[in-house]
Amino acid sequence: MLLRHIPFLKAVLVHALTAVGGPQAHMAMMIKSFARDRHYVSEEELLEYNAFCNLLPGASSTQTITLIGYKRGGIILAILTLLVWILPGCVLMGALSFLLPHIDQRSIQTDLFKFIPAMAVGFLAYASVTVFGVSIRNTITWIIMLACCFLTFFYFRFPWIFPSLIIGSGIVTNLSRKRIPQREIKPRKIKWGNIWLFALIFIFAGVLSEAARKNDWAQRKPINLFENTYRMGSLVFGGGHVLMPMMYEQFSVRPEAVRPENQKVVRIDKQDMMTGIGLVRAMPGPVFSIGAFTGGMALRDEGPLWQLVGCIIGMVAIFLPSALLVLFFFPIWNNLKKYAAVYRSLEGINAAVVGIMIAATFYIAADVSLFSLQQLSLVNAAVIVGTFSLLYFTRLISPVIVAACLLLGYFL
Repeated sequence: MLLRHIPFLKAVLVHALTAVGGPQAHMAMMIKSFARDRHYVSEEELLEYNAFCNLLPGASSTQTITLIGYKRGGIILAILTLLVWILPGCVLMGALSFLLPHIDQRSIQTDLFKFIPAMAVGFLAYASVTVFGVSIRNTITWIIMLACCFLTFFYFRFPWIFPSLIIGSGIVTNLSRKRIPQREIKPRKIKWGNIWLFALIFIFAGVLSEAARKNDWAQRKPINLFENTYRMGSLVFGGGHVLMPMMYEQFSVRPEAVRPENQKVVRIDKQDMMTGIGLVRAMPGPVFSIGAFTGGMALRDEGPLWQLVGCIIGMVAIFLPSALLVLFFFPIWNNLKKYAAVYRSLEGINAAVVGIMIAATFYIAADVSLFSLQQLSLVNAAVIVGTFSLLYFTRLISPVIVAACLLLGYFL
């Protein structure tokens, strides 16, 4: 039965190899690749998935694409979709942990990716225009969209902003009960397996890691690495730009301050960590793939085999909580949607997502040189306009645009 899903998995692989720019840009590319070009999911469903995933801790773009696979083929296809999506980025970031000591770090600060932020702005502008007509239909959705756009722009770096705006917007459109009255709904049984597994892993990893630390076990590093990474993947809200400072503090700052001479502590050199943080933003795939890099760097001193094990531990530990949470809560969410209170909330939630996407467009654009009378600014402006125009007026696939921007950075 999985053979009929091979075209879908190929599309996921292409997306994994070309999706750059962070979760907001990933969402824009999903709208183009999975909703408009191939109709694997409707735009309304994709907005709903994205809004739902922003309510959960973990990697939101990873959870969203996992739900697309779940919708099309159930749990098995969801797992395959997850693996196809995360493996390219994790392989690249894991390989970086092996290559970093052997190359001049300044030489990898290449200009190859210098037009990627401008391209991401073009993708986001296209996605904002596309979903605007779907979600903004009356006065209250206009108000919610504008308010969320304003608040997101000024509080973009705070991890609480996305779930707060989504919950608040859902409450606002639920204040009036006249349009959608409640109908009687039969309660459905909840399957608790995934959430129990999530909690048991969390507790067991914490207890085992603490025992390894207190008893100073000889091979405590892999145990501590799994616990640290799984905990961050379980608790982080706000995506990769919140995860990376947490990792920097956990793996680079705290070990030097607390146990500077203990060789068994999971420790990553600050400069190496900053290099990984900088490069992961230019790599295709999820930003959470930095877990493979930190895992490899954490066990680098133990030899190549353990370093490879570290990459695998980092990849599994950072993405496993996201998968378990989304696959547990989504069936509950589908059941809750049948209640009028939740269905009314979707109108506000979708309007909030549009506001967040518009704000992300301007937020990223603020970091792109556009207004100086230099060649870089003129090319950036042309890349933004060109990306938007190609997406909106042609059927050109996203990977071609990404490749063109990479070539442009190489030659200019």
